[in-house]
Amino acid sequence: MRLQTAPAAQPLELGVIVPTFKEAPNVRPLLQKLEAALQGIVWQVIFVDDDSPDGTAAAVKAIAATDPRVMCLHRIGRRGLAGAVIEGAMASAAPFVAVIDGDLQHDETLLPQMLKALQEDRADVVVGSRYLGVAGADASALGATREAGSRLANWLGRRVLRADVTDPMSGFFMLRREMVEAVAPALTTSGFKVLFDILASQKTPPRYLELPYEFRARHAGDSKLDNGVVIQYLGLLVAKLTRDLISPRFIMFAMVGASGVGVHLLILRSLLHLGFAEAQLVAALGAMTSNYLINNAVTYRDRRKRGAALLVGYFKFVVLCSVPLAANVAVATMVYERGPSWWVAGVAGAVVAAVWNYVTTSRAVW
Repeated sequence: MRLQTAPAAQPLELGVIVPTFKEAPNVRPLLQKLEAALQGIVWQVIFVDDDSPDGTAAAVKAIAATDPRVMCLHRIGRRGLAGAVIEGAMASAAPFVAVIDGDLQHDETLLPQMLKALQEDRADVVVGSRYLGVAGADASALGATREAGSRLANWLGRRVLRADVTDPMSGFFMLRREMVEAVAPALTTSGFKVLFDILASQKTPPRYLELPYEFRARHAGDSKLDNGVVIQYLGLLVAKLTRDLISPRFIMFAMVGASGVGVHLLILRSLLHLGFAEAQLVAALGAMTSNYLINNAVTYRDRRKRGAALLVGYFKFVVLCSVPLAANVAVATMVYERGPSWWVAGVAGAVVAAVWNYVTTSRAVW
């Protein structure tokens, strides 16, 4: 059966991707702002919602029922801003895609300028920058601590990209859709720094254009950024420095494991009076518990377990990590008996189990 030709329509020019989680109060105000800013442009907006408990997806779908420019990708069992952006961009048929937050902190009036620069082939990527030094173009709405952290993150990002971009961590940008499609298999779906990942994954360095904008205060809802994002970002930096030979998730797992070594040694030192083997056993169990809780909150935040699932996952984690536990204790005891200091022996035992723990728990627990 041959499909009928659709009625003639103006070609789609721009797809606006809005990743959301608990943004229901912001949906209609954002659409009103996009309507006003994109006059004369053929556009669509794709809200990618991570199953918000406040009914964000339902709010979008209610509008989409009567407005064909509005779409909703309602994700179940998947979370993370980066993954939402990637899925939204891949779902759009527009030649250019923009990413903008649903919290109204980005300046939607900049979108026509961004699109014009791309259509005129003056750049491959146009970034809304908070740090160009122009009056009103700053990140003060972040707060002093987060602004300082953001500036440090941007400095590190520029070192990795080797490009003079003031805001490679920006969540407000526009680019050709094909740039995302070309590197999509290599992108990490967890974390927040999707622009950096897209840029760092390109085989040919893209041409950048940055435009200043005023970073507004949040309109409604809560920020999705927390301290776990810092660890995720550091993992992504290292992954790009190794040209993706090491996955960002493994790097985060290793960083959490390093903190577990500290917990392990602290417990071991405090319980040495019980005997080394006994203290090593308790220290290993303590480090397991610490590692599980931190990994659940940070490394696997997009698959985070809660409630009963958190407890079930903990028992699985302990069982899997207990397989090399005997080797951990045996190696540490052997090293200790041969003369080195207690901490060298403790570290030796902990390293034995590290690789096994990552491979097995990443498959069976999360």
